[in-house]
Amino acid sequence: MTKLLYLEDSYTKEFAATVIEVIDGTGIVLDQTYFYPRGGGQLDDRGVLVDTVTDESFVVCEVFKKEGKAIHKVERSGLKPGSVVRGVLEWSRRYRMMRMHTASHVVTGIIAAKLGALITGHQLGLEKSRTDFNLEEFDKQKIQECFDLANKYIEEDIPVTTYMLPREEALNNPKLVKLANVLPPSVKDLRIVKIGDVDEQADGGTHVKSLKECGALVFLKGENKGKNNRRVYFGLEE
Repeated sequence: MTKLLYLEDSYTKEFAATVIEVIDGTGIVLDQTYFYPRGGGQLDDRGVLVDTVTDESFVVCEVFKKEGKAIHKVERSGLKPGSVVRGVLEWSRRYRMMRMHTASHVVTGIIAAKLGALITGHQLGLEKSRTDFNLEEFDKQKIQECFDLANKYIEEDIPVTTYMLPREEALNNPKLVKLANVLPPSVKDLRIVKIGDVDEQADGGTHVKSLKECGALVFLKGENKGKNNRRVYFGLEE
């Protein structure tokens, strides 16, 4: 199993690791990684793996999980089990996703609390993200008010903290159960991301340390996607 270092630190840009398995020539499994494998609505990281002996660079074009393994798909073969590599993340992409992910927690937490909406799905993007809600009525003004409140909290620069919680304890907490339920039983302890009194939930993605890093949220548009299903699109100011 690959040790997922980003769970403890989202800000490290370079790291050392050892190749423990190569799948079909270009699927690289490392003993540890800061690369985030796509999942939970968040995009995967990109970057390069550099062989520390030959100094050859292998571009990482995709990172995903399969059968419990974090697989770094590189553009060409050459790395072998036992190779020691230096991983270098494409920082602009990673940091953009960190900002977007944390900002999404703020606004969805507010919408859920203020409008009694249940989140039914979401997808983060580099320029635009979306969240689906189980909401009977779509009131654009109320949604905008939620975004205004989110930006107020962002301006206050509320800290973002994490802590670990035993799985069963998390499952017994209604506000944390959403993500916990989809995790495999082998995951005994869950990482909880807490943003002051705004939002608190089990989450395995990457986040900033304080809200002001996010920048202002922008409500782009809303759509009706069927009975009681509303979709909200949003982005970040540069």
